[in-house]
Amino acid sequence: MAEPLDYLIKGCIKEDRQSQSRLYQLLAPKMFVVCLRYCHNREEAEETLQEGFLKAFEYIHQFKFAGSFEGWVRKIMVNCALQKYRSTSYMHAVMDIDNTAVMQMGNEDILAQMGSKELLNMVQQLPPSYRLVFNLYVFEGLKHREIAKLMGISEGTSKSNLSDARAILQKKVHNSLEIAKNINSL
Repeated sequence: MAEPLDYLIKGCIKEDRQSQSRLYQLLAPKMFVVCLRYCHNREEAEETLQEGFLKAFEYIHQFKFAGSFEGWVRKIMVNCALQKYRSTSYMHAVMDIDNTAVMQMGNEDILAQMGSKELLNMVQQLPPSYRLVFNLYVFEGLKHREIAKLMGISEGTSKSNLSDARAILQKKVHNSLEIAKNINSL
């Protein structure tokens, strides 16, 4: 029988290793998906996940039992990814975007024709600054003002990075669907 989440959190506050292990097992799969969106590859995501859980256990006594605990841990994971972004110099790479027309598609069409792993892989291939802005805006629901403050960039840069990320993703999706269509027509 699974323990209630509050019981596990209180055990973690008391530094009970068994509670920490159970809480990790409960949340790690969902948090790993969050980390994958922000990181370039699985290894980087695993490292971010571990760092995030270390911080979560270190500061768990600060959780006020108000609001979602999962959301609280998610915020820690995102902040760990942002900290990695700030500490690495290669993160400022920018990708040149082709000005070719990109086919406009609805989200339903894309999701119907592509797997989530393929879409995640495309997001991971974005230049790091584009990937972070895209994830913070799309998945975390932050405004450009908040993203700019978190990343130490201007609001305009945040908007530009989001626009460029979307254009890159649209082009990648379009190319992937064209390849699939060509293979299916053989």
